[in-house]
Amino acid sequence: MNSAEIITVGDELLIGQTVDTNSAWMGMQLSMRGIKVNRITSISDRREEIISALDEALGRAPLVLMTGGLGPTSDDITKETLAEYFGSRLVEDREVLAEITERITRRNLEMNENNRRQAMVPEICRVLANHAGTAPGMLFEKEGRIIVSMPGVPSEMKHIMQEHVLPLVSAMAGGRTIVHRNIMTYGTFEAKLAERLEGFERELHPAVKLAYLPAHGVIKLRLTGSGDDGDELHRIVEKQVRKLYTIIPDIIYGEDEVTLEETVGKLLLSNNLTISTAESCTGGKIASLLTSVPGSSAWFRGSVVAYDNSVKTGLLGVDPETISRHGAVSEETAREMAKGILRLVKTDFAIAVTGIAGPDGGTPDKPIGMVWIAVASAKGVIAEKHRFADDRMINISRSSYTALNLLRKQIISR
Repeated sequence: MNSAEIITVGDELLIGQTVDTNSAWMGMQLSMRGIKVNRITSISDRREEIISALDEALGRAPLVLMTGGLGPTSDDITKETLAEYFGSRLVEDREVLAEITERITRRNLEMNENNRRQAMVPEICRVLANHAGTAPGMLFEKEGRIIVSMPGVPSEMKHIMQEHVLPLVSAMAGGRTIVHRNIMTYGTFEAKLAERLEGFERELHPAVKLAYLPAHGVIKLRLTGSGDDGDELHRIVEKQVRKLYTIIPDIIYGEDEVTLEETVGKLLLSNNLTISTAESCTGGKIASLLTSVPGSSAWFRGSVVAYDNSVKTGLLGVDPETISRHGAVSEETAREMAKGILRLVKTDFAIAVTGIAGPDGGTPDKPIGMVWIAVASAKGVIAEKHRFADDRMINISRSSYTALNLLRKQIISR
C-alpha cells in the first residue's frame, strides 16, 4: 500500500460554512508513514455523490478514508449509503449502544431514538470504537482495498485514526519511511529565494525533494526524503538541512511550524529581555501576535495604538513639528514613536510602525502599502521603509511580521 484518497462528506464544506481541516491532518499523518495522498474530494450529503466518489476513489487507490455524515440527524446518510454500497444491512451493535448509553447518561442527557440510531452499523463492516464521541468508525474491505468511514468531528476522527487506522497503515506500508523537515524563512520573496537556492537544488540528494510553501510573507522550505532505510534517510535529510543553514542563514528563523512570534518570544525569554510596541497602521496586530504566545507576560510589557496623531504627540511624545514637516508616515515619526514607547514603558526593545494600510489615503509620494518600521533599544534606533500591497489586510499582516523579523535580527545582533 503506497497511496490513498480522502473523501469528505458534508454540504457545510461546499458552501464555506466549515473549513476542512481533517484532510490536512490526515494527509500529513499518512505522508509520515509513507502513504502518498493522490486526491482529496469534498462532496455533498447525497447518496449519488457518495457512491460516485467511492467508485472513482476505489478505482485509483488501495486505501480510501472518509469523514462526515455519521451524525444522529436525518441529513447524515453516509452509513446507510455505505450499507447499500456494500450490499449489507444495518444491525445494532451492542457494544456501541452500551458506550453511547453510558456517555449520554454521564452527561445527564436523555437517550432518544436518534442516539440509538448511531449504534446501527452495516453488518459487513468492522466497527472501530470511538471513545471520543458517539459515532463509531467503520472499516470495509472490497477486492483487497480498504475503506474507512469516520465522523467529521476533528477530535473524533483523530481518535479513530490514532487508535485504529494509523497502526494498520503503518503495518501495510511495508516499512517505507518518509521524513519531512520544514525550514521557516522570512525576509525575501519566493523568486529571489529560488535564485539563491539554484545550486542547492542542483546538488540535492536524489532521495530528497524540496518544496516552496509561501504564506503571508513566510516561506516554508519543506524537505521530504523517502526510502527504506529510516536511519540513513534521517542522516541524508539532516545533511541537507545543515547545508541550507550555510546558504541562507540570514532569513531562517526556525523549523517545522514555529511562528515568528514564537521565535521572537523565545529569544526575548532566553536573553531576559522585554518588548513594547507603538502601532499606528497595524492597529495592535503586533501586540496581538506577541501575546498569543503562551508565557508572553514574562517579556511583553504593553502597547500603545497611536492611530491618531494626537496620541503620537500627546502620549508617545512625538514632536508635532516632526509630523508637520515629515508627515505621520515617515522615518522621523517612526523613530520618535519607537523612542517614545521605549521611554514610556521602560522595556529593552520597542517596535514602532506607521504606514498607509489602504484602501485609501495614499498619495504619489506615499502610496498605499508604504510603511515605516522602527526598532529601538539602548543602542539606538534602526528604521526600515517597506512597500507592500494594495490590500489593507495584507498590509497589516506583512507590516506586523516584518516588524517582528526586524526585532528578531536586532536581538540576535546585539
